[in-house]
Amino acid sequence: MKYEWIEEYLLKKPGVTKDLQEEWNWIRFQVGGKMFAAICRDDNDQPYYITLKLEPLEGDFMRKQYEDIIPGYYMNKVHWNSVKANGDVPDDLLMDMLDHAYQIVFDGLSKKKQKEILGNE
Repeated sequence: MKYEWIEEYLLKKPGVTKDLQEEWNWIRFQVGGKMFAAICRDDNDQPYYITLKLEPLEGDFMRKQYEDIIPGYYMNKVHWNSVKANGDVPDDLLMDMLDHAYQIVFDGLSKKKQKEILGNE
């Protein structure tokens, strides 16, 4: 996979956890128990997509700009997008997209949950 930095980058964000969804062989990244990104792996545990949540208009725009960004693999095609793991999406753009995905899900959490995650109880 081209984007070897993803796991370390995402785990530095407040409240992020990861797990393995064994049935799908996906490494999922969650905040407040809700997924915002995943590394989708094949039968040989090799990543083939990075799937992440975006606002519908942003996702549509990105798909039109980069052929390596497609509607969400096995996900809702309006809110989820997948980036080919060995594609040509620049690292800084993918970082921005992952930041947006995190923020979308974080902002959807209750204020109480947000305060817990940020340590502002």
